[in-house]
Amino acid sequence: MKYSRLTKEQFEELQQEFINFLATQTITADEWATLKKEKPEVAEQELDVFSDLVWEGVLSAAKYVEHISPQNIHLFALKEDHMHVISIKIENPIDVTTTDGFNWLRENLMDDSVKFTQGKKDYSEDKSLDKFKLIQQGANITKGQLYEYLFKLIN
Repeated sequence: MKYSRLTKEQFEELQQEFINFLATQTITADEWATLKKEKPEVAEQELDVFSDLVWEGVLSAAKYVEHISPQNIHLFALKEDHMHVISIKIENPIDVTTTDGFNWLRENLMDDSVKFTQGKKDYSEDKSLDKFKLIQQGANITKGQLYEYLFKLIN
């Protein structure tokens, strides 16, 4: 398995897609029930393969991810051949993960306690795995509105 297995909730959301996946493997509903009972390791492998396929599709479509912690924001634009990151460090005891903290940041972007940096990072040989690692570390896939706003502001 390259990524991680989908959660039970994710499998439930993707139930029809999983049924279609099994059909492409020529596995009927009855055969699936039998597999789960008699060959659970094979059923586990099918779940893993499906999970990787879903992750591959999600990661290839992702254009932006962001990781927000109390005093730091990392905004990534996932370009074709590299990632561009905008980092914001708040040197005040402000927690930007709260509504009040984020509103403070919005109103005080040019405050001396707010430090902006940006950079470029080339992908390794496996671009999708690089993206997945960001998500594993707590980043969320976004539409990039915050990234685009701040990119225009600081450039």
